[in-house]
Amino acid sequence: MNRYEMFYIIDTGLEEAARKELIEKVSALIANNGGEVEKVDETWGKRRLAYAIDYKTEGWYVLVNFKAPADLPRELERNLQINENVLRYLVVKLEEKRSSVKPRAIKPAAVEEAAPAAEEAAPVAEAAPAEEAAPVETAE
Repeated sequence: MNRYEMFYIIDTGLEEAARKELIEKVSALIANNGGEVEKVDETWGKRRLAYAIDYKTEGWYVLVNFKAPADLPRELERNLQINENVLRYLVVKLEEKRSSVKPRAIKPAAVEEAAPAAEEAAPVAEAAPAEEAAPVETAE
């Protein structure tokens, strides 16, 4: 299953109960088609739109993170497009982070500069264990 992020904007003319019902309907659609809703974030709330959509200048923003099979985003987009209370929507597949980055190669000039610094640190490092060493008692 892939991870997705869906962002949609609901018409502010919709009452709060109807808005909550629409959000639950979208979450149920994900669950009924084999997906798993991880998080529904409504904290964005009511915001002014960058441009008017159908003569509306404000919208209610909702962000949903979910896991689903590859064919579910198309079904979600189809349902959101049909719904007249949804002004805009966007479904994005989240990529997994990969740690296949190779470490940088050390340039030869950097190696020469690092060598004298290592020699200066070496006497200090050798002296430290000698000071900490305790005398060993021998039984004769």
